[in-house]
Amino acid sequence: MMNSNLNLRNRLNYLTYLAVLITFAVVIHTVEAALPLPMPVPGVRLGLANIITLLTLILFGLRSGLLVSILRSILGSLFVGGLFGFGFWLSVTAGLVSCLAMAFMLLLNKKGLVSLISVSVIGAAVHNLTQLSMASLIIASTALLKGYLPLLLLLSVPTGIFTGLAAYYLEGVTKRMIRLTGSGVIQ
Repeated sequence: MMNSNLNLRNRLNYLTYLAVLITFAVVIHTVEAALPLPMPVPGVRLGLANIITLLTLILFGLRSGLLVSILRSILGSLFVGGLFGFGFWLSVTAGLVSCLAMAFMLLLNKKGLVSLISVSVIGAAVHNLTQLSMASLIIASTALLKGYLPLLLLLSVPTGIFTGLAAYYLEGVTKRMIRLTGSGVIQ
């Protein structure tokens, strides 16, 4: 009986942390969509919600990271008013593919082969490449891909560095908080 209560408590703690992470990701996604950025490429964002996806991958693994990425895109698009619109499909596909890429890179990170910053930069680059590829497919024009790809890959570096640094800092803070609550839900 005691073991099932402990498992239930751990499961509830995990779901609570995941709900908080999803909430943070949706809020960041929504706020970022509302802020106009003086960028040379239309629709470019800093990708701050990816901090939460990366943090979720680190703390809880791929399944949880994918869940945060999907729900952030769905709920964020719902709040912004673009559910199932052009931007939604770009967001959800790029979020999924970049989440998978970061999960793979985290395997290399655990072996000490790449840094968390590298994981984040790759995630940002894959996100931009996927969005641009999807947009090119939807509008049936490779000119978009050829024209914007170099610029978007270049922009991936500073945004990926910032996201990686933020996730690195938040990882330490979040793990300490989880340890203090004694929930034992971290992978």
